[in-house]
Amino acid sequence: MNSDRPEPVPPEDPDHRLDIDAAFAEIVAHWEPSPPEEEPETDPDPVEPAAEEPPSSPPAARGDETLRDLFRPAWQEEPLTSPASWDDEGHFVPPPPPPLPTVEPRRKLAWGALVAGPLVALLSFVLGMRVPDWFTVGLVLGFVGGFVYLVATMKASEDDGWPGDDGAVL
Repeated sequence: MNSDRPEPVPPEDPDHRLDIDAAFAEIVAHWEPSPPEEEPETDPDPVEPAAEEPPSSPPAARGDETLRDLFRPAWQEEPLTSPASWDDEGHFVPPPPPPLPTVEPRRKLAWGALVAGPLVALLSFVLGMRVPDWFTVGLVLGFVGGFVYLVATMKASEDDGWPGDDGAVL
């Protein structure tokens, strides 16, 4: 062995060689509930406090009136107490909704092909019906054509993102 090389120093024990379990057991063994607090002893030579000025008015009575003042509402108006105001409470009639927007016939056809193609294919599969190959190809073409038409004719609305923002540009 090479005697010039110093021996490695073992890392210090973070617990400083304390037995944590023994320390905890000692704490638990000596634990006792704290005694109730005793009143401090009075000084044999008490200094007389300065005379306080008597209050100008007697203290308020602790009765129902004090509690009523304590729980006053924060709003200034009186709550709805008259019977006429409660009768009108649940009879709100909303205004009529605006008419539904009209959809152009080509978009209706595209939505029909997009939805009907997979539904007819699923229905024929579940019922075990054998459909001709040209019909299956028509369903697939209708689905793809409807999807492509709807995506190609989408309009960007003003509510999409920030004004002048074209989204992510690569």
